[in-house]
Order: sequence, then C-alpha cells, then structure tokens
Amino acid sequence: MKIGILQCDDVRAYLQDEFGNYPQMFIHLFAALNLSEVPSFVFYRVMDGQYPQHMDDCDGYITTGCRWSVNYDEPWVHAFYMYINQLHVAKKKCIGICFGHQMMAKALGGEVAHSPNGWGVGVMTSQLLQPMPWMARGVDDMSAFALVMSHQDQVIKLPEAAKVLAGSNFCPNGMFQIDTHFLGIQGHPEFSKGYSSALMLVRAKSIGEKRLAQGQLSLNQETDELWIGQSMINFLLS
Repeated sequence: MKIGILQCDDVRAYLQDEFGNYPQMFIHLFAALNLSEVPSFVFYRVMDGQYPQHMDDCDGYITTGCRWSVNYDEPWVHAFYMYINQLHVAKKKCIGICFGHQMMAKALGGEVAHSPNGWGVGVMTSQLLQPMPWMARGVDDMSAFALVMSHQDQVIKLPEAAKVLAGSNFCPNGMFQIDTHFLGIQGHPEFSKGYSSALMLVRAKSIGEKRLAQGQLSLNQETDELWIGQSMINFLLS
C-alpha cells in the first residue's frame, strides 16, 4: 500500500533534532505497529503548493496537523480546501488529523471555530460512540480511547453526511466518518508525549497557566495511539 502524507506544516526547526518533522512522526507511528506488509510513504508539502500529479498516485492519503486555522485567508489553505473537495468527489480514501480533520468538515459544509472550552492539550479521552468494522481488534472491549491533543479550533458543526464515531464533552466531534472514504480524527496519534510537552511550553502564554498545568499532568496517562494507528491502516485498506 502506498500512502500519501499531505503535509500542512513543519515542526519548529529547533524541535526537529529531538522529535523529528511530521513525516518522521508518521513513519515512526506505523513502524511501531509491526505490520506484515509495511506501507510506503510519499510526502507532499501542500503548504508549499506541492500535490500529487495524479490523485491515484497513492492508494490513500493522510493529512497532518497545522499551527494555522482552516479559516485563515491564505492561498494555500484555499487550495487545500479545494483538494479535499476533489478527494471527496473521487471517493478517495483519506484520513484527516487535527487540521485535516477540521478541513474535511469545513470543505464539505461543516463549521470550524475556536473551542468555547479553550485549548485542548495533553492527553484527553474520547468516548467511543459507534464501533466500526475497520477498527482494530479489541474494539468490542473499548468504550473510550486516549490520545495526545493539541488544538484551539474544533469542529462545531459537522457536514450532513458525517457520522460521529467518538467524542467528549470537551470536543463532541472528536472522530467522524463520511461514507466509506473519509475519516477525521481530532487527536494526534503521531505525537509523542515529549513533543506534546515541548509544544505546550512553546504555546504557554496562549494556553494559559491553569490549562498548561493540567495538560502537562495529563501526560502521565496511558495513550492508545497504536490502536488508532492500526485502525487507520484498516480504514485505508477497507
């Protein structure tokens, strides 16, 4: 399987020596799954206007997070909005992570705005509302999963065709599916706890002292990124 990573941002340069850039984070996530058939990856810097020459160059796509908002009035953001629409019309398999999750919702008629609850940072738990056949083994025993989060915006209104799969009081639309080809995930299965901690410190002033302390403390919790990672592979193969 050939997966195209639609890269919407870079990790800050001074953090890359320790944590890598987004491509390395996704490679590390999927390598940890010990898959019998390891997918190949192609990376497209969509924030620099780089896209696949043909949509079918890859079997499916994953979009990364981004420090900017899907509501920013920037040419590359508008171009990305259009490409997500094109993927949808073609019913091409695509998984949106954080910014990508939000762009999927906005591009198909939903709404994205600053969360009324403030920043979502650190490890946060989502309730599994609707198990799906492509989810990794063990889903029958799971009522919730925990992931690293890092978002100020969130999906406040889903497109009509979207089905909520997981959420929380903090982020009700934490995971959704559209038809059999689009999957949106607000959390970051590719983020390590160390990177989450460093990123919170970078954004400390914006996050606020109380939420920062809560976020840092939450990193002591166990996370389910491997379950999510395997489920992502299953979704792309389904």
